[in-house]
Amino acid sequence: MTRMLIAGNWKMNGDISVAQYLATTIAREVDASNCEYLLCPPFTAIQTVAASIGDSGISLGGQDCHAAEGGAHTGDISVGMLTDLGCGYVIVGHSERRSNHGESDAEVKVKAEAAVEG
Repeated sequence: MTRMLIAGNWKMNGDISVAQYLATTIAREVDASNCEYLLCPPFTAIQTVAASIGDSGISLGGQDCHAAEGGAHTGDISVGMLTDLGCGYVIVGHSERRSNHGESDAEVKVKAEAAVEG
């Protein structure tokens, strides 16, 4: 049986204290046994959110990734970096990435492939 996924993408909002408050509150209030919950905070808050959700059953994800495993990609995040932080998911192909950064279908495809391989 497939479980429903409810995901929260925080976009570029909140600081560490907001992230901790939201994640702690969500972890306390949701029942992760009947559907899957996923939190995708800004990169700067991933560690804080990971600590705040603990073993609640809530999943953690990144808001974007680069297709490459490493290299000279200033400001980008690799799938491996997200995995190191405890992320099991990553959002690729978001409409805002496409409109704000001009990401094409081809770019989204290679990011998705990197995420699946990661």
